[in-house]
Amino acid sequence: MSERTEEIDTSVFGERTRNEAKQIIARYPESRSALLPMLHLVQSEQGYVSAAGIHFCAEQLGLAVAEVSAVATFYTMYKRSPCGQHLVSVCTNTMCAAMGGEEIYRELSEHLGAGHEETAGEPGTEGSITLEHAECLAACDFAPMLQVNYEYYDNQTTEKALELVKALQRGDKPAPTRGPELSDFRSAERQLAGFFDDLDSTVTGPSSATETVRGAQLAEERGWTAPGMPDDAEIPPVPDKK
Repeated sequence: MSERTEEIDTSVFGERTRNEAKQIIARYPESRSALLPMLHLVQSEQGYVSAAGIHFCAEQLGLAVAEVSAVATFYTMYKRSPCGQHLVSVCTNTMCAAMGGEEIYRELSEHLGAGHEETAGEPGTEGSITLEHAECLAACDFAPMLQVNYEYYDNQTTEKALELVKALQRGDKPAPTRGPELSDFRSAERQLAGFFDDLDSTVTGPSSATETVRGAQLAEERGWTAPGMPDDAEIPPVPDKK
């Protein structure tokens, strides 16, 4: 029995996107390995991974639509409905939740009138915001924290988080605690696809904080080192890749 797929028009993706898709594919020895950045590329164009985006990736990579759909629905960074200008991700994992992350999420949800992966305002327009719960964002030393378009805003309170969101709604872009100047969701997705239209601005800004590197500084000051490998330790052979 042959597989039937709905005819989807992928002409929404123009010449530039198609050329950039070829550039992404060329980075990998196997074209299917390019799927993740390809999904970010289509998301940067439409603000989400649409049915057309899934079919476009399948066409470009020679994959079945079902294969692309399986990946797009597995990873939470790929959105299945249009996102706002900004994606606000509130960490509600163990550490942040214990430090107030759940309260921050509830405050923002009430203010925006939006729940998980829902958008306040017309998607893509100035000041529109998509809100989401997020699992651990690897910044437990700054709990509770949140991200806007994957940039960090540390040591949050309900008051600070609410003022941040109100500023975004006004069209302002408050500086992240670490990292470059804040862009918008689609620009962040373009960078995740591997395209940096203004590289200097995307690497400007603090990339670490005192709390994060304090352990390494103490180790250096006090001469602490990790135990070395015994001289008689056996190193396992590298497996044959045949």
